[in-house]
Parts: sequence; structure tokens; C-alpha cells
Amino acid sequence: MTKLIIDFFDEIKYELSVVEKELMSAVRCPDPLLTEAATHLVSAGGKRLRPIFCLLGGKFYNFNLDRLVSLAVALELIHMATLVHDDVVDSSMTRRGIPTIKARWGNKISAHLGDYLLGKSLVLIAQYKDPLIPKVLADTSVKMCEGEIVQIATSFNTNQALRDYFYRINRKTALLISASCKLGAVACGAPEQLHQALHRFGHHIGMAFQITDDILDMTAEQVKLGKPIGGDLRQGIITLPAIYALHNSPQRERLRKIATNRNKSDADVDEAIELITECGGVEYAAGVAKKYITKAKQELAELPDVPVKKTMQTIADFVGIRSF
Repeated sequence: MTKLIIDFFDEIKYELSVVEKELMSAVRCPDPLLTEAATHLVSAGGKRLRPIFCLLGGKFYNFNLDRLVSLAVALELIHMATLVHDDVVDSSMTRRGIPTIKARWGNKISAHLGDYLLGKSLVLIAQYKDPLIPKVLADTSVKMCEGEIVQIATSFNTNQALRDYFYRINRKTALLISASCKLGAVACGAPEQLHQALHRFGHHIGMAFQITDDILDMTAEQVKLGKPIGGDLRQGIITLPAIYALHNSPQRERLRKIATNRNKSDADVDEAIELITECGGVEYAAGVAKKYITKAKQELAELPDVPVKKTMQTIADFVGIRSF
């Protein structure tokens, strides 16, 4: 999957390959078990969206790869750490079609590996003299944890409002993507007006990305998604399509009963997805994601007309139509 993304964004193909090599180097250490687990995680691939946005943000102003590599790697390490911890919380056995760290090494190694990746990100971030970079990433990391705690606390709660959902996904996903866009420009010395516009672009793209993720959890092919379909429903995570259906479906009481059941069968999950889809929940969520993408493109209109701007527009479209 990583190769596909590198090929897709040809403008930063070389830079992203450098980041990939540095990412693999960053997770190696004298301990063979830790190195084996960490390299397994990196080798599993991923979209590398956060490093991509960091590099693209830097392309808007005095691009300097040397200033960006450590930041791009740190952003991916933070993201990877959250995934490792999420797999423990969610008891996930596969991700991207391969066994998770939890599945191969268990909860103890997973917990410490996630902490190790966060620690490595701090080492890399500490290289930067601009105080805005560690400040933004520290604030973002705290809020990401808040989002995850809120998600756990509201599991199986079918009385959630739209604002509750948007609050949660902003912290879980959008904040780190917006930070990636912003800080890539900051690291290259961009003025505030420019990196603030990139921050807003990243927020809108991050919100659209998570909404699309939640749609794919109900509609994607399992092989493409790399994990079982309906995982959110099984874990009691009430996402945007379900929130819409719980308010608008003629069968909302049946859906509520399934959603609050902590021991759902596969048939229950399939029925819930069918009810959500039939009443327009998936279609509604797709429309909301499209609105966020439109807002992101409006922010791009305020940025300088440099070649990378077209790439940013392309990635915005990719977020809206992706199938994995």
C-alpha cells in the first residue's frame, strides 16, 4: 500500500522514499525483540498520509528536505503508536491484512512498543529550535488521547449527537493531519498566514478522512480494508452513518437494540449495516465528507499558486473516493 501512495504522488516520490528509509532506521535499536516488532509494524506499510502532508506543506515555502525528514518521521511514529495502542484496546488481530503487534507479541509488548515509538518521536522533535513545532505536537498528542478516552467512555451509547461525533473525530484524527500540513511549512520558515491556511486545510481533510474511514468500515471489501468489516459496530463505536440512522430510520429501535448489544453476532452486524444503509446513513455521511473536502479546497485557493497546490487538490479528491 505504501508503494501505491509513493507512485501516486510522484512529485514527492524521492522525498517520501527518504522518509521511509529514515523511519525504518529510527525504529531499530540494540534490543532484537523490540527491533523485530517495530520493523514488522513499519513493513506492514500504510498510507503515510502524515509524512506526505508534512512534505507537501514544506513545498509551499523554501522547501528543504533536511529540515523535514525528522519531523515527517516523528509524525508517522506518533500515528503508529496510536495504532498499536488502539489494537490492544480493540483486541484487533489484523491490520492492513497482516497480524497486529498484539496478535504476534501480545499486550505487554504492544503497550511498551507504542510507548517506545512515542519516545522516539520526542527525540526527533527535540531537534527543532522553533518552539511552535513541539508545542503543536504536544497539544495534539494530549487532545488525541482525550478523543480516544471519550470514544471509550461513550461506547454503546446510542444517544450521541452529531457534535459529540465531530468532537471525537477532530481529536482522534483531524488534529494530527492538520498539524502535519501546518508544521511542514513551519519547519521551512513559512509565514503564519500560510501555515495557518494549511492548518485549516488539514483539519477539513482530516475530518473527511475519518468520516470516510467510518463509511468504509461498513461498505468496503474486507480484503481491501485489511480488517474485518463492521468493527466499529462490534466495539460499540457509534459513527456518523449510525448516528443518522438512529435518528431517522423507521427501524431505529431495532438498530438501537443491536447497537447496544455487547455480544453481537455476525448476523446482527450485517443487519445493522443494512438498516443504516437502507435509511440513507451511509449516503448522508458521504455527503458530509464531501462538504469537508470542498472546504479544504477553498482553503487551498488562498495559498500561493505553486505546483504542489495541484497535488494537494488531488489528495483531497483521493480522500473522498478511496476504497481502503
